[in-house]
Amino acid sequence: MTAAMTSRERVLCALNHREPDRVPLDLGGTHDSSIVVEGYDRLKAHFGVTAPTEIMQRMTRAATVHEEVLRALGVDTRAIVIGSPRHSVAAELGPREYRDMWGVERVHPEGGYYYDQRRAPLEGKISVADVRNHPWPDPEDPGLLEGMAERLAWIRTHTDAAAVLTLPAPFVHLSQFIRGFQEWYTDFILATDVLDALFDAVLDITIRIAERELEAFGREVDVVRCGDDLGGQNGLQMSREHYLRHIKPRHAKFFRRVRELTPAKLMFHSCGSIVSILPDLVETGVQIINPVQVTAAGMDPALLKREFGRDLVFWGGTDSQKTLPFGSEAEVRAMVRSLVDALAPGGGFVFANCHNIQPDVPLANVLAMFDEAREYTPAWRRP
Repeated sequence: MTAAMTSRERVLCALNHREPDRVPLDLGGTHDSSIVVEGYDRLKAHFGVTAPTEIMQRMTRAATVHEEVLRALGVDTRAIVIGSPRHSVAAELGPREYRDMWGVERVHPEGGYYYDQRRAPLEGKISVADVRNHPWPDPEDPGLLEGMAERLAWIRTHTDAAAVLTLPAPFVHLSQFIRGFQEWYTDFILATDVLDALFDAVLDITIRIAERELEAFGREVDVVRCGDDLGGQNGLQMSREHYLRHIKPRHAKFFRRVRELTPAKLMFHSCGSIVSILPDLVETGVQIINPVQVTAAGMDPALLKREFGRDLVFWGGTDSQKTLPFGSEAEVRAMVRSLVDALAPGGGFVFANCHNIQPDVPLANVLAMFDEAREYTPAWRRP
């Protein structure tokens, strides 16, 4: 039987495709593996935490999980997130409205859980000149790295956890928000010059922000994370031809620069069915896939492990669409056991919910999920 490990040792063992003493757990190590505010308030109350809830990502209202909750659940990761710019077009537009540093405006409607996009700054008929003249954020803004060194030092001093550094989304997410989704899709056919100019403008900025983060902290963190959703429920959001022409080369550029600046493992977040491009992601330098949406087409855990388990670590993987919100505690525990059995042999698996835990998930199911993941001993590990 494997001797007990520290959290950091446990995560690094799994990331290096070796079996740790138990499956590593993540909650809140990234802003896509946390929990939405309303659900988090129930969770922290369960553990007697009275400190105010802070927001990790405003758009999705993902919470920053308190240290007391992380310790109670046995979570092995800790997050380091990017700061806010001091000088940009970002502004508060009202009590429940804001504009981000890219010029995207969002509003939190009464009764809603998230901030919905209200305005895309480059929507409608535009030219390449309009893209060039957009008030782009300054990647050298000192506020972007503010607080990150202190957070890393705190993690190393006060925990034995693995440090996960969030990098900017490379360009897909951001360009969708800036252009507006309708025009973003039609530009692949009707305005490829605008599409390419937009992609390059965003990528130049995000690469520089990532370089600044990695030059400062890349040698000291354990995982670096970025994300661009490429999949939907049934397949890619775009044709493979368009992926190969417009997206893969730019991702390769971003990932290559990241890998040059850090020995930390590179995590790429993409929801949906991305099984068709997993070989491409491996080729371009991705080492960890998150959130592993197993309910999407072709994303069967056993298949993923068999076909890609030598090259990729899987981080996430639960059925967050049906079992976690609507199943019984027994069904949640069975889901966890099945996932561990499929993905954990030989290492290469970090347990987390598939994306942020949503407000409709019963507290009992959240607790059952982490309890089972922490305590379950698979058959091949039993004496």
